[in-house]
Amino acid sequence: MTTGVILALCRVHQLIEVPGNVGVSAIDKRPVDGPVHVRRLGLHGDIQADREHHGGVDKAVYAYASEESSVWEVELGHPITPGFFGENLHLSGIDVSGAIIGERWLVGSEVELEVTMPRIPCSSFQHRVERTRWIRQFADRGLPGAYLRVLTMGTIKAGDSVTVTHRPDHGVTVSSWITNASLGSAKLLLDEHHEGRLFLGPNMLGKVQQVLGRGRAAMGGSSAPFPPVPKVTGNTEPSRPQNRVE
Repeated sequence: MTTGVILALCRVHQLIEVPGNVGVSAIDKRPVDGPVHVRRLGLHGDIQADREHHGGVDKAVYAYASEESSVWEVELGHPITPGFFGENLHLSGIDVSGAIIGERWLVGSEVELEVTMPRIPCSSFQHRVERTRWIRQFADRGLPGAYLRVLTMGTIKAGDSVTVTHRPDHGVTVSSWITNASLGSAKLLLDEHHEGRLFLGPNMLGKVQQVLGRGRAAMGGSSAPFPPVPKVTGNTEPSRPQNRVE
């Protein structure tokens, strides 16, 4: 299996003012020294200012690859320091945007993470980068990085290995989903979810159902929406005793 390394662990440095209803953002994340405990909702000491759209069990950790940052350094014309994109894990050696939804990583010797969805760029991200049309540019480039849920808590640090321990067969990557969320890929994900081989959290499940709903309408079928997906409350991890968050 593929093995990479954590180059930097990043968490919020300070809240910054941004346009919008919330008014502040925790996107300003910077490297921290020493070990950091990873809990069910992310790195200890990290926060999300806009909890309606960021954070939660299915967006507990955000990872980005240094190899992908290098691409943006060329396009933006300046260095991209670890944490600048708001990532918690700044990695090397792992194809983060090429990760398959449901892929699992062992970080260090005890923390297990599972890829849940791509990062969807927001107005706070655009404000930080100070580039017009950044939301569209970032999404279209197909290098979104990956959100992950915490399956097994523990302590990690910069320099720890990151090993891909499981890769689902469906083949839908975070990159392909953000650039081309097709009817076919949505069907694959939903089938895997219903058959118990993949757990889609409410956010991603809702997006999959939206794509399927649009596909049915385009083919002349009913355009009625799927039943609403309930919000996550309490411990809603999939039933996998060997991977249960303790």
